[in-house]
Amino acid sequence: MGVQSARQLLLSTPQLDDSGADTLDRYNWQASMAAADGLRLYLDALNDDDRPAQDVHSRLVCEWQEDWAAVDGDAVELVSAKHREVTTGPFTTINSLADIGGVAHLFGRWHALGETPSCRMVTTFGLSSEVQKLEKAWQKLRELRLAEQSLTVSDEHRKPVTDLCQALRSYCKELPPTWAPAAKRMPSPTDAELAQVVRFMAVLDVEAGKPPRDHLAYAAANMYARPLCDRLRLHIDPESVWAAVHDLFYARMRKAGPIPTGKLPAVLAYRVGASTPSTTQLERALINRIVTLDDIDLAVRTAISQPHGYRPLPRLQRTTKLAVKMSAGQCSDNSIERAEHLAQEYRDFWREERSGNPAARAAQTRLERQLLRISDDATQATPAEVPRGPAFWQTLQQLLATMLLPDLPSGMDSELLLGGLCELTSQCKVWFSDSFDVDQAIEAIQRGRGQTS
Repeated sequence: MGVQSARQLLLSTPQLDDSGADTLDRYNWQASMAAADGLRLYLDALNDDDRPAQDVHSRLVCEWQEDWAAVDGDAVELVSAKHREVTTGPFTTINSLADIGGVAHLFGRWHALGETPSCRMVTTFGLSSEVQKLEKAWQKLRELRLAEQSLTVSDEHRKPVTDLCQALRSYCKELPPTWAPAAKRMPSPTDAELAQVVRFMAVLDVEAGKPPRDHLAYAAANMYARPLCDRLRLHIDPESVWAAVHDLFYARMRKAGPIPTGKLPAVLAYRVGASTPSTTQLERALINRIVTLDDIDLAVRTAISQPHGYRPLPRLQRTTKLAVKMSAGQCSDNSIERAEHLAQEYRDFWREERSGNPAARAAQTRLERQLLRISDDATQATPAEVPRGPAFWQTLQQLLATMLLPDLPSGMDSELLLGGLCELTSQCKVWFSDSFDVDQAIEAIQRGRGQTS
């Protein structure tokens, strides 16, 4: 059997985990970064007719081995995307770059794939002065590799290279079996370990300065879709092109691409005489994770023909007092839906109670005094932050789960109690934000609907 290509190894090597395809909180930013890569591959592949050249077969494989992999023929680049918040800032140490930055994971996958791919990490903030010493080392090693010269490490770069070797020993979960394991008293790296790290650094790149998620909604279309619109001489809002391509990658990040065979079973897949799957067969099995240039071309052409159809959809605004007040506190749509449902259950509960129990009205009044006290306690316990609504909503639920209220009616539980607080919100006795004229806000929403209908 001949030497396997990077592409074949990428597709056939089992990956360590699949957590990326199940972690929703990072999808949007990562999907945006992958979409930017896809748009670059698409732009580079355009011929004189403004269509992808037939002899170019670039593609991206999402959430496989790494956050995604760029593939061009048999060449593969593994990409790890790490979002850093403003409060955390740049990577300050080589250890944090290897651990939190994911460089150790990249090294492990690079080794598992036979040292065949190149590797790239994209992140929002830059590198500290300590890590920049390592950056100069991998930049020099990359220059040597591209010039087809031997990979030698100068005295200036020896310490950061050694530090990265030690960091990989601590944080890489799939170290080569020939490496010494991490220990409290780490042995000095061997020549073979250092040589492997040098080979890895020669194919490594760190791309910092990506827009953080808070800025992405305002910057992405101009940064990533406008160059394509200019190349195609399109006089449309680049937002529509960006939205179409982003949505494509967002779906593939969730393994939500089309599967030609659906859920049909694998029949005679391992028949006697069968051989190892070819690269094409392996790729077909991952089709729901793959974005091809044809996929991107279809998304772009659809956005061009229907530019308004790919603009962000307007948010549905409920006009009940409860919904408007929770929206003012910036509660999520799901929280508002649940609150409306619980408030209705609370009203239904007391309607039934009052129909056959003359003391029910007094009991309801007594309970609502207790609920108002809980609302007051929750307000005091909620940090004075903006938005206040989500934190206040969580605090209410925590208090209701732990407080023992006396003389509760039979059948009343913490969910119905929360419904009671939602009903009191409808009556403007509980607030998820600073108080305001709710009727005027509802009027403004309704006027806005009338103007756009």
